[in-house]
Amino acid sequence: MYDVVIVGAGPAGASAALFTAKAGKKTLVIDNDKTVTKRAWLENHYGVMEISGPDLVETGKKQASKFGAEIVAATVTNVAKTDAGFKIETDREQYEAKHVILATGFAADLAEKIGLQTKAGTEPRVKTIIDVDAAGKTSVEGVWAAGTIAGVSVHTIITAGDGAKVAINVISEINGERYVDHDVLKA
Repeated sequence: MYDVVIVGAGPAGASAALFTAKAGKKTLVIDNDKTVTKRAWLENHYGVMEISGPDLVETGKKQASKFGAEIVAATVTNVAKTDAGFKIETDREQYEAKHVILATGFAADLAEKIGLQTKAGTEPRVKTIIDVDAAGKTSVEGVWAAGTIAGVSVHTIITAGDGAKVAINVISEINGERYVDHDVLKA
């Protein structure tokens, strides 16, 4: 069983995975390779002079993998509550997790299918978003949402930050105390 399964490996999902894996949480990312970021060119991402969307996505996946996150290519078809957490069904196989983070970008179909409370989107071309609280919690305990699907701006710097925020909140809940991740310069 995974501590966290993240659906989506765009900026929000990969950023969340980076934090959960680095915190020692058994992390799986399930990605269908449909992120809109793959069509982007970025010159407004802090700390990066310029980068293509595909390169940003691949770098994010590599960062998460560096700390032990597993990444599989599949499409999630269902998320169901179990006694121990959740069963995540894909078009290839099934997984179990204690927590699920949805980072599905513009796609709300999975959220609607599994009965999460949604509302109208506020960003251009984003019709539906998941109704979340400030921590990223959805209407189903243990299911979280991050990035554009959670109602934040479509800009990659913002969705990545939101993924990190939600991951910190998930880690804090798992640990039972506030989690902070600060690296120190190596001498």
